[in-house]
Amino acid sequence: MSELALRPAPQTSRPAARQAARQVPAGWLALLATPLAASANAPVLILPGMADSLGIHTASATWLVTVFAWALAVGTPLMAGLLRRRGLHSVLRLSAALIVAGTAIMAVAPWLPLAMAGRAAQAVGGAGLVTAAMSLAGSVRRMGVITAGFGVLGAAGPLLGSTIAGTTSWRVSLAVGAVALLALPAIMRQAAPSPPRPSTPFDGRGAALLVLTATALVLVPRYPLPAVTASLVMAALLALHIRSRPAGFVPAALLRSRTFVLSALLACTLATSYFTLLFTIPQLLGDRTGWSTSTIGTGQMAALLAGSALSVVLAAASARMSRPRVLTILLTVGALAPLTAVLTPWAPLLLVVATLAVFATSAGQAALAVYAIQAAPTAQRPMAIGLFNLCYQLGGAFGPAIAALITLGA
Repeated sequence: MSELALRPAPQTSRPAARQAARQVPAGWLALLATPLAASANAPVLILPGMADSLGIHTASATWLVTVFAWALAVGTPLMAGLLRRRGLHSVLRLSAALIVAGTAIMAVAPWLPLAMAGRAAQAVGGAGLVTAAMSLAGSVRRMGVITAGFGVLGAAGPLLGSTIAGTTSWRVSLAVGAVALLALPAIMRQAAPSPPRPSTPFDGRGAALLVLTATALVLVPRYPLPAVTASLVMAALLALHIRSRPAGFVPAALLRSRTFVLSALLACTLATSYFTLLFTIPQLLGDRTGWSTSTIGTGQMAALLAGSALSVVLAAASARMSRPRVLTILLTVGALAPLTAVLTPWAPLLLVVATLAVFATSAGQAALAVYAIQAAPTAQRPMAIGLFNLCYQLGGAFGPAIAALITLGA
């Protein structure tokens, strides 16, 4: 949804805003946003090789996944705030610079900390591109193209990463997100640059407290006691700040909306389940079957593609369904996936689990995002996109960390 369409504007400006949104074909928006999903999932099957190259344990290599998800989570609302204040082209330029810098670092980094810095830069840049694409979507149908692209490239990501790593290097596998830069010339040429919003003092304290809160939450699966303590402290400080500055970086009006809060929390829950299973299922299949890595990757990709296709069907049908019915489907399927993974005695059924998990998550992201954004006051809808995606991406940070704990304990 375009930033101009979401913000109150004089009547004469609305046709121009709609025309600007229509100038960019949905295909370009999908190319701008969706390579991020392939980049995020590319390490799923190649973590052991990455660990060997860096001279670390496989469990330590999952930090490259966790830091990517963390940077994507905190980068999304930050980029949404930048888009609101500085306009579209500023976000696109900064995002491109971050992706180029992060990819260059990943190409040569000999140590895990430096590689983590490169992945973080890639993720923040990708968050900016996704935010820009969503701001230009302008309709549910065009937003659906982006969501479907996430599902498809996210499904292909593990096998794509494994294939590229097998023929070249794992470092090249983690550079697939840079493909999004191919869309920049068309986007910059066809999209009218959104004007900066009339400036109010930037709420730096609110932004910093949000980042610190998200960071502490991401670390909960790895360091439960200190991270939970830090999360509670940061959340309390953030709540006090929001109370004193209700129109700041985290708008109080959004947190007062029950629909927004519940939609964001459910999206985080479904994403956590999905990403946990995404990284756990290959390990479980490898332990319980004699399948090769390529066979596991192919099977998982087919399962994820099937789930993504089903999610598009539900997203399209949800407009004709009641909200309670949609939520019942999401909750049922979302609970069925992890329960089946725990209880099934037949290893190949884990591929069905992957289908259920991606179906619940992809369909949930599309439907819940609409519910959350519609529940937000018009002036706060751009920030609603950023904060909703923050909650979803937190699931992407929780999941791999939880998967690492599961596989280590198995």
